[in-house]
Amino acid sequence: MSSSHFDLVVIGAGSGGFGAALAAARLGAEVLLVEKSDWLGGNASRCGVNTWEMGVGGTGIPFDLYKRLKKIPQALGVYSLRRHICWDDPTDGPVFPGAEILIDPTKRYLDTLRQFGAPENYSEKVFRQTHWHGVPFEPETYSAEMEAMLAETGHCTVWKNTAFTSLEVEGSQLRSITLDNGQTVTADFYVDSTADILVAQQAGCATSLGQEPRSLHDEPSAPREPTDQLNGATLIYRVSPTDQPGIEPLPDEIPAECWWADRFPVASCNQYPDGGFNINSLPTIAGREVAELGYQAAYAECERRIRAHWHHTQTVFAEFQNYRMTWIAPGLGVRAGPRLVGQYVLTEHDLDDGLTGQTHDDFITISDHSKDTHGADTGAQDPNLKQPYGVPYRCLLPREIDNLAIACRGASFSTVGASSCRLSRAMMQLGQAAGTAAALAKQKQLTSFAALRVSDLQASLTAQHVELTWPRSAELIAYLQDEDG
Repeated sequence: MSSSHFDLVVIGAGSGGFGAALAAARLGAEVLLVEKSDWLGGNASRCGVNTWEMGVGGTGIPFDLYKRLKKIPQALGVYSLRRHICWDDPTDGPVFPGAEILIDPTKRYLDTLRQFGAPENYSEKVFRQTHWHGVPFEPETYSAEMEAMLAETGHCTVWKNTAFTSLEVEGSQLRSITLDNGQTVTADFYVDSTADILVAQQAGCATSLGQEPRSLHDEPSAPREPTDQLNGATLIYRVSPTDQPGIEPLPDEIPAECWWADRFPVASCNQYPDGGFNINSLPTIAGREVAELGYQAAYAECERRIRAHWHHTQTVFAEFQNYRMTWIAPGLGVRAGPRLVGQYVLTEHDLDDGLTGQTHDDFITISDHSKDTHGADTGAQDPNLKQPYGVPYRCLLPREIDNLAIACRGASFSTVGASSCRLSRAMMQLGQAAGTAAALAKQKQLTSFAALRVSDLQASLTAQHVELTWPRSAELIAYLQDEDG
């Protein structure tokens, strides 16, 4: 067994882990990024969730990555909504299996930076077609460019196919991490960006799983009693154009009827730059079912379901007979898991109060995504937000460990808060804040994330073009307009 020391060790190379590692390395910190799979990017790459949904706050590192990908032919685009099952004439029945999301060459990155303000009724389409635009991208290219950006810093070591196994804590300090490659590493600071916040849990940090009762945070959309419900998961598949139209045969062992629900789920059909579609059935499986079956069994069941889903789609919607299934994501797109109970918990009140009503002074990003629970709904009257809200720095910080931050969907959010804040660009921004904080704390010879002055962190994030206020400044707008710079 051997050991090494770094300024920062980041466990998990999803959106948050990438943002943390890149931000810290750019500021000169010596960083180790550990990833258990052979892909960087997590849900957004290996799990096929290859679209940045619309929303404020996607500045800083996400924009840097966008500009690199834009220079690569057919690596990404900006989408607009075309057809939607909610916009069909109900007398004729649905003409599309869900949402048709097409590359729109008239749109630019700035067009992707808003969701809030949509009318409650989803059948309204003018606002959504005017303001809702996102960024679909090629997953493997995306992952490769992440790795290239880290290498270019000269300060980041990346270990793929390497998993966290154990740790050592001394008092309120995390001292070392042991990995399954036989290495034990030490660092001044650590960031947990794993899907199940494994480091935080093993370090003894307080966590939560499932839906909290309404009484805990007085959230209108929370259930009156706690539940074990989790946000639904998805197995995404890709279809590509074919010159031999027809319905692909379904394996004999897979029924043609939907056996897990009363009807086949709707799908978000996101166009790739090459003309194919990313098919995201919403959801493929209940979040709690994944936990009960176990990951491998849940993946196998989801593969059976998406093959039946594709057969149904080709049978009912004839236009899809011009496509063939060409790829199934190697990982499940999981939207919910354990969450930290940290120094501050982001709740539905933050979402509803927005920037004009929140009183925190430690925002490290802003967001405006709706309350979006994918199968774990509790009856929120209007999931859409009226304005952006801020995410406090304290949401990244455990109460128990001073030199650990959480930068992933497992940060300190209530279930309702997480349903809004969990998207890829927001997670990348959490990572950018955590990595920046670690680098600044190291420079100032601090031993605690909380000891860093928030004003210093915010000043550094602002210099990195991270959006912390609304309305958007003229200077930031000008910066974001320069996509080719």
